[in-house]
Amino acid sequence: MNKTVVALMAATGLLLAPEIASAHISVASGPGFANTTQEIAFGVGHGCAGADTYTVRIEIPAGVTSVRPVRSDFGKVSVEKNAAGDVTAVVWQKADQELLEGDISYYKLTVRLKVPNKPFTTLYFPTHQTCKASDGTLSTTDWVGTPTSGAGVEPAPELNIVPARKAGWNKFTVPSALSDLGVFFGDAQIVWRGTAAYSANPATTELVNATSGVSTLTELQANDEIWVKY
Repeated sequence: MNKTVVALMAATGLLLAPEIASAHISVASGPGFANTTQEIAFGVGHGCAGADTYTVRIEIPAGVTSVRPVRSDFGKVSVEKNAAGDVTAVVWQKADQELLEGDISYYKLTVRLKVPNKPFTTLYFPTHQTCKASDGTLSTTDWVGTPTSGAGVEPAPELNIVPARKAGWNKFTVPSALSDLGVFFGDAQIVWRGTAAYSANPATTELVNATSGVSTLTELQANDEIWVKY
C-alpha cells in the first residue's frame, strides 16, 4: 500500500461522519461482528399515522443463536420459540396505561444475540409494528422487505455482518464478490487491495485520487485479500 496516503491519514486524523438514523425501524447499533455475541439495538423512529407504537415483534432469522432480549421501559418483553426451542421472534408489548397521546417518541429495543459466522453478508429481521390511537384504533406496519421484494414493501431492519476486528490495520479475505463497498466498509478509514484504495470519507478519497500510483477501488472479487484500517 502507498505510504504517502497512510502518512497523510495519520497526520490529519480523518474520521467518518456518523450515519443519520432513518425514520423506519432499523438496526441502530451499527454492524454485527461475525461469530460474536453482542447487543443489537433496533430503533423505532416513528409510530403510525400519528399514533404511538403499541407492540413491536421482531422475527429472528435462521443462524442467529443465544437470543436474549434486554428488558426495556417500553413494556413487557416475551419470546416465541419453535419445536426445537430456538427463539424465532421477540415481542415488546406496551401497557395501555403507558400509551402516549401521539407519535412523539423514539424507541430503542435491544436484543443480545450471537451473530452467525458469515462475514460480508446481510441479515434481515422482519419486523411488525402495531400502533394504538387514543380512540383504541389499531394499525400495523410490516417492515419485511428485502432486495428481492417487490415494490411497495417496507424495508426490514438489516444487519450487515463484518469480520471481528481491532483498531488499526486488519487483513481479510473476501469470500464473495462485493459491488457496494460502502455497505461493509462505511466505518473504515481506508480499504486497500494491492495499489487500489477505497474510503467512504470524501477527504480520504481526495488523498487517494491525488496520490501517484494509487487507483480507486470500486468493487471486490471473491477471494480478494484486503487490508482495512479502522
